Amino acid sequence: MSSGECITRLRVRYAETDAMGIVHHSHYATWFEAGRSDLFRQKGLGYSDCEARGAFFRVTELFVRFSQPARYDEEVVICTRISEVRSRGVTFWYEVRNSENALLVTGHTRHICVNASGEVQTIPGWLRQILTGGQPGIP
Repeated sequence: MSSGECITRLRVRYAETDAMGIVHHSHYATWFEAGRSDLFRQKGLGYSDCEARGAFFRVTELFVRFSQPARYDEEVVICTRISEVRSRGVTFWYEVRNSENALLVTGHTRHICVNASGEVQTIPGWLRQILTGGQPGIP
């Protein structure tokens, strides 16, 4: 794990699987959200703190590439990192592996920063600094 990555560990629950014991594709979006939330906390900021300060992130794109299925009761590791910060948006990159380090899924989500009224806004300077680790570029 590099300094800009966050690791989230989950165990596949029965309710997340289909009749064959394979994780339904819809659950990866939830797992990505868990990774994003953990990444925010790792940077010292809960997502609820962003909202309290007037910065909300609306999902504008979700991409998932499936390599192998995750299965019931398997531990999965979600690696999350910020791959791009723009003036009004941020892109998160994800990699999901099993406990044997086999690649299961890769993906990304793109988000646009909005205010409490849902109007698009520039990412506030204080938040940009946290997201980029204080660097002008990506951590």
